[in-house]
Amino acid sequence: MSMKRTNVYADPEDLALLKEAAQRRGVPEAELIREAIHLAAMANRVWDEPLDWPVFDGSGETATSEEVTAAVSEGASDRCS
Repeated sequence: MSMKRTNVYADPEDLALLKEAAQRRGVPEAELIREAIHLAAMANRVWDEPLDWPVFDGSGETATSEEVTAAVSEGASDRCS
């Protein structure tokens, strides 16, 4: 993967925490920064198409474990057929 250099200003306290975390994990500070940039980018991504989330009909009451298992099984079998 090709990378591009950029400059970022950060609080000294955050940089100290970053340095400690990198030492604790045994990785370069840059790796933690790249990971944070990726997480921020993905958290703010706008998708072109809406996600196809399953919808469950119910009474509004908390479902029991058995009801959840049955709904998931039914939904999975509907998608496979």
